[in-house]
Amino acid sequence: MSSQARHIQLMDTTLRDGEQTQGVSFAPDEKVSIAKALLQLLGVDRIEVASARVSEGEKQAVSQINEWAREEGFDGCVEVLGFVDHTRSVDWILEAGGSVINLLTKGSEKHCRDQLGKTRKQHTDDILKTVNYALSKGLTVNVYLEDWSNGYHDNCEYVFAVMDSLQKSGITHFMLPDTLGVLSPEEVFDSLSDMCSRYPDIQFDFHPHNDYGLATANVMAAVRAGINAVHCTINCLGERAGNASLAQVAVVLSDKMKMNVSIDESQLVRTSNLVESFSGKRVAANAPIVGADVFTQTAGIHADGDQKGDLYKSVLFPERFSRIHSYALGKMSGKASLKKNLELLELELSEENQKKVLERIVKLGDSKHSITTDDLPIIIADVLQSKSYQHIKLLNCSITSGLDLEATVSIRVDIKGEIHLASGSGNGGFDAFIDAINKVLKLHNYTLPALLDYEVRIPKGGHTSALTECVITWDCGNRTRKTRGVHSNQVFSSVLAALRMINIQLQEQGSEKTD
Repeated sequence: MSSQARHIQLMDTTLRDGEQTQGVSFAPDEKVSIAKALLQLLGVDRIEVASARVSEGEKQAVSQINEWAREEGFDGCVEVLGFVDHTRSVDWILEAGGSVINLLTKGSEKHCRDQLGKTRKQHTDDILKTVNYALSKGLTVNVYLEDWSNGYHDNCEYVFAVMDSLQKSGITHFMLPDTLGVLSPEEVFDSLSDMCSRYPDIQFDFHPHNDYGLATANVMAAVRAGINAVHCTINCLGERAGNASLAQVAVVLSDKMKMNVSIDESQLVRTSNLVESFSGKRVAANAPIVGADVFTQTAGIHADGDQKGDLYKSVLFPERFSRIHSYALGKMSGKASLKKNLELLELELSEENQKKVLERIVKLGDSKHSITTDDLPIIIADVLQSKSYQHIKLLNCSITSGLDLEATVSIRVDIKGEIHLASGSGNGGFDAFIDAINKVLKLHNYTLPALLDYEVRIPKGGHTSALTECVITWDCGNRTRKTRGVHSNQVFSSVLAALRMINIQLQEQGSEKTD
């Protein structure tokens, strides 16, 4: 990146504005951990960690963060929201070891008049009183002009008058929020260009919200207008539709605007996961940069293009973010998708076996099963073991079980062209199935061999939606045999393993009669 690139400060407000997300409340230790990750691992320029006078727990967290920040060289990077209350917010921040107050003031005439019941002059006099006290105590003072976007639109003269009253008072940053997320990129550019040209010596921050889904686009417009500091949160946390995503903003500013940002991209997903865990708010699988699926190709044609020349890859390559490219397995998979996954697992299959495995993958995908690379060895083993015997086919199967209740099964099967209905009961779904299937098999002079061992497993690191593999060892008289069944449902994987045993032995019975 050019050494002449503009540096854009990123102020993360996950721990203050992000905590206004419905249902999110970070414990003190969680706040400290997130603050450390933001400053030390991710490399954001500034963090806003709390609102003054909220609670003793909040004060404890702020104290710990400030103490750590001083020891690690981040003094001045930790900011706390304060209020126009003369001494109270300032004293609270000082007692918590803070050095920066972000003073919340009214950026719209309507808020000033209707919420405070004051004139602009009365409000600015109160602001200056608090600012002067904070400065006298050694704090750095920044000012939010709350609801600035509506204030500028409704009566920009009010905004200019507030700025004129405050611009020489020692305030470091004037922070301009789109509090309700109402601006379009064009409106952001026009209004912020006006602010920057009227007050060329003022350091402005832009604080967007995402109500129209325009937060990142609005950040780009703000930077084009001359803004050098923007506010974000991890995972878009924030009130209503949330704030601008730090991951998206950092990458867009770097890639699309060639700006310099102090972010370690390799830590974006790690930090996102930390905040996801502590907040309890799940990140959408398709969330740009940090979503679970955003570096996964699903269509087989995309895998084919990448196989032949990385045709479906862009500058957003996953390695930038300590991630890997993956190729989904399902009904849209093609040969290239399978080959990519086989390469990842360092497995080789003949063309014939690749075709068989792909057919099974597509069939599972048609059943809406989620198939991962971890599932693939199980599918391969199942396919390679299977024969095309179809002496018995399970047409329908209903299993009912409950706590402290005997399981029941109803089945409809096709045995050599004859349709049979049967029901059974037992200690669990598989036991009930064996009871039912044996009733049918007696009509064909066949009984399942005794079960010696029963093993169920999911792939290493598998999820609750992973495929289940059941391997059953049977006592076949003078030898033991193993059959495998694979299904997303544990009971049905064992049912398939049992059906495979039946098919094998019915085939052998037929062969003996032929001989």
